[in-house]
Amino acid sequence: MTTPVVSIAFHSGFGHTAVIAEAVHRGAVEAGATVHLIEVDKITEEQWALLDTSDAIVFGAPTYMGTASAAFHTFAEESSKRWFANAWHDKVAAGFTNSGSKSGDKLNTLQFFGIIAAQHGMHWVSLGLHPGWNVSTGSENDLNRLGFFLGAAAQSNNDQGPEAVHKADVETAAHLGRRVAEQTRIFVAGRAAA
Repeated sequence: MTTPVVSIAFHSGFGHTAVIAEAVHRGAVEAGATVHLIEVDKITEEQWALLDTSDAIVFGAPTYMGTASAAFHTFAEESSKRWFANAWHDKVAAGFTNSGSKSGDKLNTLQFFGIIAAQHGMHWVSLGLHPGWNVSTGSENDLNRLGFFLGAAAQSNNDQGPEAVHKADVETAAHLGRRVAEQTRIFVAGRAAA
């Protein structure tokens, strides 16, 4: 069985998004992937090379002022060297974000990640979950409680630390990690068989 290599390229301003990144990591490991966490504001040449050899890259950043953080935007611009070389072409991609508000324009950040992936010629993996907490019998503890489809979205109160990241959002991120690992395994095995 193929062991996919998944790298999580993320930025976390105050630690909340790092909690989500670690949950994606956990989910992907549970699904049998080799997984690397890469903080994009501290990225080294060796980590750029690791991204180039990964089967999948999951993008993550907090949503600030309606888009991904400036540190993530810097990373995205620096990835243009990979774009010129087609280094990430046909890799699997996915994304996650966090903000203080329930919506907080997180969709714009997920769309930004999707566009980066499309520009690199990558294959996007959605969250693959129906929305939770949208019926009278639902609760805020449902997976995908915020109702996003494009990727995993989390909400963290601005006046609380990373330990207060909502547990349902953490488990939703772990679901994304498992899904990325599973879909990447299928994609890599299919490529090998073709």
